[in-house]
Amino acid sequence: MSELRIEELSASNVVAANNLSMRPGQEAFVAPVSHSIAEAFVSQQTSWPRVIVMDDAVVAFVLANFDEETDSDLYRSAILRINVDAGYQRQGVGSFAVRAVLDEARNRGFETVTAVWEEGELGPGKFFRAMGFVAVGETEYGEVIGHCPLSSNGLTG
Repeated sequence: MSELRIEELSASNVVAANNLSMRPGQEAFVAPVSHSIAEAFVSQQTSWPRVIVMDDAVVAFVLANFDEETDSDLYRSAILRINVDAGYQRQGVGSFAVRAVLDEARNRGFETVTAVWEEGELGPGKFFRAMGFVAVGETEYGEVIGHCPLSSNGLTG
């Protein structure tokens, strides 16, 4: 596999990020990248929008949030979105994106990263659990709230 790298979302890669495709049925589990970009723009100071690049092609988008002052556990240190292009799924791209968020959270002094997902056959529940997230509750909409404790997570060293 080619080497993956993470880059800040920028004017030079935003169009490619916005053009990432999903597999049929996945649109029920993740918002379009355009929604995530708008969300990142609104919360500029705490959002962490990044693209994953392979061989100079944008293959994924990840939006995290880091806000030690928020009252909401869901937004303190959290993965808000991961969109991996349909043609690059099951090749380690999503795992690379999660590890990048976990590393950033650890570097910022956080002890846990939160993710929220909907269960379903095409949903990301199995993926997040494999990455070390443990279900700890549900949102008011029935989505799973998962925590990944950084101190015990061997995925990022």
